Amino acid sequence: MTKAEKQQLVSELTTEFKEASAIVVCDYKGMTCYQIEALRADARENDAKVRVVKNTLALIALKEAGQESLEIKDTNIVIWGNDQLTTCKVADRATTANKDKFVVKSGILEGSVVDAKTVIAMAKLPGREELLGMLLNVWNGPARSFAIGLQALAAKRAEVA
Repeated sequence: MTKAEKQQLVSELTTEFKEASAIVVCDYKGMTCYQIEALRADARENDAKVRVVKNTLALIALKEAGQESLEIKDTNIVIWGNDQLTTCKVADRATTANKDKFVVKSGILEGSVVDAKTVIAMAKLPGREELLGMLLNVWNGPARSFAIGLQALAAKRAEVA
């Protein structure tokens, strides 16, 4: 990779990292090409991006983007996106699918460095659609109970008459 290509890559990553609300660094040692492509496909479906980047270039891009510095060593793959929850879920699904080969190392959520446990905990939270479904269920509960009571009352009066 020439110096110009490296500079272009760093500038692209810098703009991407500035816009990202979640950046997750993972170890992918031992994964096959097909497994990495499955990870990339999952990320594409969830509006996240995945890239294998040299450690020094990733650190430079993070620094230029104004993000806190991470400890980046060994083999790393970076997952980032605008939605914290979906980005963490992509990393968690890859961890589940590739047990011993894919490990979440650390991440940056809203500009703060977090450990792997925090990333996995974020992935376990319900998504927007699930939360809206829960809220709708709570709102419908009293109305449903009232309707069942009215139906029972109408059936009782029909029996008496």
